[in-house]
Amino acid sequence: MSSIWNVAMLMVALVVVRISHWLYRWSNPKCPGKLPPGSMGFPIIGETLDFFKPCGVEGIPTFVKKRMIRYGPLFRTNIFGSKTVVSTDPDVIHQIFRQENTSFELGYPDIFVKVFGKDNLFLKEVFIHKYLQKITMQILGSEGLKQTMLGNMDKATRDHIRSIASQGSFNVRKEVENLVVAYMTPKLISNLKPETQSKLIDNLNAFNLDWFKSFLRLSTWKAVTKALKSREEAIQVMKDVLMMRKETREKQEDFLNTLLEELEKDGSFFDQGSAINLIFLLAFALREGTSSCTALAVKFISKDPKVLAELKREHKAIVDNRKDKEAGVSWEEYRHNMTFTNMVSNEVLRLANTTPLLFRKAVQDVEIKGKYYLEVIHMGFGWLWQGKEMIWGSKTFMAFGYGVRLCVGAEFSRLQMAIFLHHLVAYYDFSMVQDSEIIRSPFHQYTKDLLINISQSPTK
Repeated sequence: MSSIWNVAMLMVALVVVRISHWLYRWSNPKCPGKLPPGSMGFPIIGETLDFFKPCGVEGIPTFVKKRMIRYGPLFRTNIFGSKTVVSTDPDVIHQIFRQENTSFELGYPDIFVKVFGKDNLFLKEVFIHKYLQKITMQILGSEGLKQTMLGNMDKATRDHIRSIASQGSFNVRKEVENLVVAYMTPKLISNLKPETQSKLIDNLNAFNLDWFKSFLRLSTWKAVTKALKSREEAIQVMKDVLMMRKETREKQEDFLNTLLEELEKDGSFFDQGSAINLIFLLAFALREGTSSCTALAVKFISKDPKVLAELKREHKAIVDNRKDKEAGVSWEEYRHNMTFTNMVSNEVLRLANTTPLLFRKAVQDVEIKGKYYLEVIHMGFGWLWQGKEMIWGSKTFMAFGYGVRLCVGAEFSRLQMAIFLHHLVAYYDFSMVQDSEIIRSPFHQYTKDLLINISQSPTK
């Protein structure tokens, strides 16, 4: 009996030793050089739960701030089941972007790939991203916005604000979402039957980031299922239209027609799946980023009378200087007469940080600042910008990414925000009916609807 007991105790001891060794290896991953300080958290899940803890939208996220205080601007952790080095050092981030496609490449967690689709070319190598930029800039670059988008954007915004002005209070973010999807859908895929367009818009609006909260909540996985279902149905609608266009050789002046022409070229990076997924992703990104920033701008402006007064002065001056008082916003007005508006936009983007994390994977051994060694396969509001050159993708301002990964919708979002603010402050007075706390976990979440009331400004 004693021998059986001794064997049992020996087995337990071996299991304990094995587990202890595994835990030690987990907390101290092997690396031929020196990794930054940090903690790998719990086995398997790492520090993912802590990463998802909600925090305020202003300032550095709590997860990052705590570790910056303890470890410095460069630290190691484990999130989404991946060993990760986090950098908040502008010089290091700048170095990573500069070495994209040499020392680093995109490396997103599996759940991102699943939700946004394996055909998503934006998650591919940098040379493909350059190819995508060239195509999408035809409608989202400065020239495309000026020639084909500005007029529709201005009219749609003016009409939309006018229609909701009589409804009483309204949810700013939701209305901007509806606005962007309504006028962008025909630009992406035009000449749809009313019922088909309605179905497509409903599914585009149903796809959101509600699933990106906490992996342990049941509601999160329900949101993932809903997102996947809405994406699948939207993709199916687009696929049907694409197949019909290919069969009939029908030509339309929309983005789908541009992609169909690309599909027919020799050596094209596109196939049917990636072309459709690009349209879907553009619709989502333009809606999500623009609505979030615009709602945040309205929230901040409503709390700062000086900023609101200066915006009203700037935009009423634009209207007063027009020969045709019924004319919409011109490209020259946007570029040359909205200086303060652009300063406000920059500050909103800085505070909003709508893309709070970017994932890169080391594809070769990397030395950081001669100190750390990453082994391959690791993973004053408004006036602040006065007198400063507002360069997108600089070392200290990367609201839209940097270099070859500069967001293709950057100019679009800024233009739409400027036009919405123009019509709101030049022609209307507004008041906050229901404020909302905004938390980050890590993307923006409004704890309740951000409601405002607007009324026509008295004429001179």
